[in-house]
Amino acid sequence: MSGPPLLDCEDSAWFRDQPDAARGAAAALGRRIGLGEHRTAQLVLAVAELATNVTKHAADGSMLLRVLRNRDVAGVEVIVVDGGPGMADVPAALRDGVSTIGTLGIGLGAVQRLADRFDVHSVAGLGTVQLARFWPHPPPPSVSGEAVVGGITRPIGGEEVCGDAWAARADTGEQPEGAADERPGRVGSAGGAPDWAALTAAGNRYGGSRPVAPEPERSPRPAGRGRSELVRGATAGPGQGVLVMSCDGLGHGPMAAMAAQAAVQAFRSGSARTPERVVEEVHRALRGTRGAAIAVARLEPDGRVLFCGIGNITAAVVTAESRANLLSHPGIVGHQMRQLRTYEHHVPAHGALVMHSDGLSERWTPGDLAALLHHPPAVIATGLLRHAGTRRDDASVVVAKGAW
Repeated sequence: MSGPPLLDCEDSAWFRDQPDAARGAAAALGRRIGLGEHRTAQLVLAVAELATNVTKHAADGSMLLRVLRNRDVAGVEVIVVDGGPGMADVPAALRDGVSTIGTLGIGLGAVQRLADRFDVHSVAGLGTVQLARFWPHPPPPSVSGEAVVGGITRPIGGEEVCGDAWAARADTGEQPEGAADERPGRVGSAGGAPDWAALTAAGNRYGGSRPVAPEPERSPRPAGRGRSELVRGATAGPGQGVLVMSCDGLGHGPMAAMAAQAAVQAFRSGSARTPERVVEEVHRALRGTRGAAIAVARLEPDGRVLFCGIGNITAAVVTAESRANLLSHPGIVGHQMRQLRTYEHHVPAHGALVMHSDGLSERWTPGDLAALLHHPPAVIATGLLRHAGTRRDDASVVVAKGAW
């Protein structure tokens, strides 16, 4: 049984006013993952156009390069984000012959044709988010659809590594909890430093697994729209599901990144199917590290969400008109946690689950995301990072949406 479409993320590197460095890194990434000479040349051409354009003509512009993978193939994703001036007419900007003065002149329309996936969100006066993906040709069918989870991490200024992370993995329901790990469809970014060599050629009441009382799977009444219900003894629903984790290693810098990487590794290799059990697995893995704030959600095809959070992670179910926050509890995963609690919520059609670290302000509204919600999750996450990121700390956003 195939699980929900997910893509692995690794080797994230940010470039700011460095078009030559971005082109060189794109070429090295293409060669390293076996993109092929012709496809790598197309990637570099697109990166050159995008990087030069944002450097010359946008305010506060940055480019992110990273590797995407699933079980079949590896590719390169390019994300460009800026603070303006934005595009008043995106379709016109994509037409042939339209190119900002001073770029290479191929235009966004050519970038769109070169990429296997191209998406633009732009608001005049606010700024633009652009996403382009490049797979080897011909790309396998497994990358034809959009991944249901996407995220982004950004280190605090002056650091090359990020202490924030996100990750996701599919649960098809075929493996009972406690069985040997088959590591299905995992995805995420540990927020660590890219492999530049490759690019260029306290008290804890949980001593072990906590016994779970034999209580009902769901609360007596299912969670309705806009309402979150406490669930005791929660278990996974039938069929396929997706587990999503947001992690904020304590502080920032290499030690925070080590904690985040340990959390992602424990999440990816674990067998737990419910958020509480996942948090327990991560808690054991983070002993001896700085610890972290952790939030884990399980999403199911009918829109049901199970959520468990410890520490300062913001999580919300968002539509164009509403925002319903999900409750986390105090503590530091890896050091001390109070009793874990799971809450059940529901993601309505055309809604999304958003989780982010405290590197973003919580003062965003549904209206800030309304125009973004029909875009891929990675574009939504990048748009929210641009809008609410504080730059005073590591930052990360992860978004999940869509039925499968």
